[in-house]
Amino acid sequence: MDTDLQECPCGGGKFAQCCEPIIGGKVRASAPEQLMRARYSAYATGSIDFLAKSNHSKTRRQFDPESAGRWSRESRWLGLTILDSESSTPDRAHVNFEARYEDRDGVAVFHRERSLFEREDGEWRFVSGGAIPAVSQKVGRNEPCPCGSGRKFKKCCSA
Repeated sequence: MDTDLQECPCGGGKFAQCCEPIIGGKVRASAPEQLMRARYSAYATGSIDFLAKSNHSKTRRQFDPESAGRWSRESRWLGLTILDSESSTPDRAHVNFEARYEDRDGVAVFHRERSLFEREDGEWRFVSGGAIPAVSQKVGRNEPCPCGSGRKFKKCCSA
C-alpha cells in the first residue's frame, strides 16, 4: 500500500504526512489532539503495538492488546472528529472527540469520549477515557453517511 497517496483515517490529510510518522515512532505527537488522531488511525490500521506504547505507564497494564486487535480487525473505521480540547496544566489535557465506525454486525457507532492525556518522559500519553453519551444506531441506506461526507450512506460507505 502506498501511504504517500492514502488518506489518513483520522481525516487530517495524507497518512504518510499525518499519523504514520507518529505511529511508526519517527516523530512524537506534539499535542494531545495529535496523539488522539494517531491512536484512532492506529485502530484503523491495526497498529496495536503503538496503542500499547502510547498508553501512560500508570494505566498501561489495563490495556488488552488481544481485545484491541480484535476490535480493530472487526470494525470498519469511518472517521474522527476532534470536538475540543482543554489543558489544565502544560502537562495535562483533555480531548473530546467522536469516533465513527461500523461494528462487525454492520451497526454504525458514533462514540463520543473525553480522554485524559498527560506528558510522561517528555511525550504525550493516553491516561484514560470516559464516554460522553455514546450513540449506536443502524444507519438507513437513504440517511446521511456517518463518515461526514454529506452523501447518502448507500452511495458512500455502504457501497
